[in-house]
Amino acid sequence: MSSELSIPRTAVALGITDPVELARAELKATLAAIEVKANVPKRLSVVADRRVAEARRFTNQNPTAATAAVAGVAAAVGFIVWGIVRLYTR
Repeated sequence: MSSELSIPRTAVALGITDPVELARAELKATLAAIEVKANVPKRLSVVADRRVAEARRFTNQNPTAATAAVAGVAAAVGFIVWGIVRLYTR
């Protein structure tokens, strides 16, 4: 098999018959899966990049709605801050 398909880091290759090699492959896959799950900053970065791309796509497709959404969010944040300050100063 000169042209092997690449498998994900978190998977164990099929056809391993040696128990020691199988255990090593399973351990390697398990550690890779733990690293993928535990790397929260990287996962957040991927999600943030995806959301930014979606926002840019939305802005390019409908700039008026994007402007209205930004204005609405700004108004909501301003209203929340105003309410918190008003409660605090009472």
